[in-house]
Amino acid sequence: MKYADWPLSAPVNLTWEITHRCNLRCVHCLSASSRESPGELSFEECRAIVDQLAELEVFEINFGGGEPLLKDFFLPLLRYIHEKEIVTCVSTNGTALTDEAVACFAEGPLVNVQVSLDGATPEVNDRIRGEGTFHRIIRGIERLAGRNIPLSINTVVTSLNFTQLSELKGLAASYGARLRVSRFRPSGRARDSWETLRLKAAQLRELADWLSGDPTILTGDSFFSISQDGRRQLGLDMCGAGKMTACIDPVGGVYPCAFMQDGEFRGGSLKKTAFRDIWDNSPAFNFFRGLEPASCRQCPRFKKCRGGCPAVAYFVSRDLNRADPECLVNWSRDIAATSPVENRPYII
Repeated sequence: MKYADWPLSAPVNLTWEITHRCNLRCVHCLSASSRESPGELSFEECRAIVDQLAELEVFEINFGGGEPLLKDFFLPLLRYIHEKEIVTCVSTNGTALTDEAVACFAEGPLVNVQVSLDGATPEVNDRIRGEGTFHRIIRGIERLAGRNIPLSINTVVTSLNFTQLSELKGLAASYGARLRVSRFRPSGRARDSWETLRLKAAQLRELADWLSGDPTILTGDSFFSISQDGRRQLGLDMCGAGKMTACIDPVGGVYPCAFMQDGEFRGGSLKKTAFRDIWDNSPAFNFFRGLEPASCRQCPRFKKCRGGCPAVAYFVSRDLNRADPECLVNWSRDIAATSPVENRPYII
């Protein structure tokens, strides 16, 4: 199915990086966040954007950054969004939680909280997120647990924490939370550590095997199957950039994807242009909607994944017309040269 056959009038899910300010310096940060950027949107500008999104009936806004809880007006903005009956997900590093924030999250059913933790032990997590962060994050999770707040722990899967995923699932469960795993992608600060932290072929296969056997693990739309029935609960597996999703940066720039915030992919600025106009008419968005990597078109799985993640393909090859380099169809061919590949569903 092509996007042109069923175009959406607005994104189903929107990522909003409310600030670049962050109190951590994670090695895989997609935005390379550290300090607040000049010209970040004001509270009044953010409210006006929310009004536009509500009119377009955007279903969910995922807040990230930076650390959203460091934005002084974030909680009032969150309450305003809930008044508009828009579902939200707050992605936080868990170290800046206050009593006011926890109380705000517990007020109603429209917020989900996702706490980032990248290892089941301090030794692993702190190599990624910084010295002493493991125990600070756990204290944050403890403040949220038992408050009737939908809670998940998000782990970006890397070569450092790959062997701890089962432990992380158990740790999440001990706090009444679910584990969500995300792909490690070469965006922002992660570009500097891509070669050292990315998974190898055998690890990709093992991860796929593990995910296909455990439907309780939450994932994202960058995970795709190479079996017809594998991992059905993921829903639409193709890249959602510009089709189902979009990203707003702290200064009002709009992009098809949070992992492709390079200037050439900027669809426009909400300080100058309405969101609807950017969504409907931006050349950057329309480009992604028609993207069909030439090297994938003959693959029997193409209609399902449509080439995988263009952000990874672009970083590795600087060519958006290339396949996702971590595609398991291609990886399985490589693995088959050294070990048998069973006829099982694989996902990544």
